[in-house]
This record gives sequence, structure tokens and C-alpha cells, in this order.
Amino acid sequence: MTESETVAARRPAEPDSRAVAVAAARAASDKQASRIVVLDVREPIVITDYFVICTASSTRQIRTVIDEIERVTREMGVKPFRREGEGEAGWWLLDYFDVVVHVFSEEDREYYDLERLWRDAPDVDWETPEAASSG
Repeated sequence: MTESETVAARRPAEPDSRAVAVAAARAASDKQASRIVVLDVREPIVITDYFVICTASSTRQIRTVIDEIERVTREMGVKPFRREGEGEAGWWLLDYFDVVVHVFSEEDREYYDLERLWRDAPDVDWETPEAASSG
């Protein structure tokens, strides 16, 4: 076994995208985000698997929700590839490649209405204990 194969064998496997999406939704819920939705967008979008969409009532709460999602996913061994939305932005995004998390202010959530745009994407149950592993 080569050195790189040895290192790869010791590295824990990354969680699947559904587990990351469910963990992000639960982290948002833990920080009192509202209207949390996980959409399975594997069929309509080829470049990602899941959207997590939620609403926070203030800029401060948006930051709190984003920080908690990053903390929880980091504990899973996953870091966002990209983070967008700073300052007073009403739409923040964490891009994990296979999962994209959208945290909106109430006003921006209504304006962009992602659920309408992706209405054909099935909802994912994120609240039950077996949600992270069922497919």
C-alpha cells in the first residue's frame, strides 16, 4: 500500500449528501430558523443533490443559523466550498457542492421564492430519526 493509500484508508469517509442536508436543517432548527425545507434536486439540477432552505427573522439570527450549520457540518468533517452573503444581506448561502444551504430573511424568502422555482423537487423528511439515512 502506498503512503497516499494509507492516509486515505485512515481518513474517515465523508457523510453522504442527504446526511449533510438533514444535519444542516436540524442545526437551523436548533437556532430557531423557520419554514425549514429540504428539497431533493438531484433530478432537476445535475450539479447538486439537495437544497436546504430556511428563514431567519433578523440579520443577527441569519448569522447565528449560518454559524451553527457550519459548526455542525464541520463536526461531520465537511466544510463549505463557498460562503456568500455578509453584512446586512438577506440571503446567505453555504455551498457544500452536493448540498446548498440558503438562509433567508423573511422579505428575501418571499421575493426569491425558491420553493416555487423548484416545486417539482420532492421534499425530504429531515425531522425523523431515520431521515439522514433513508433514501
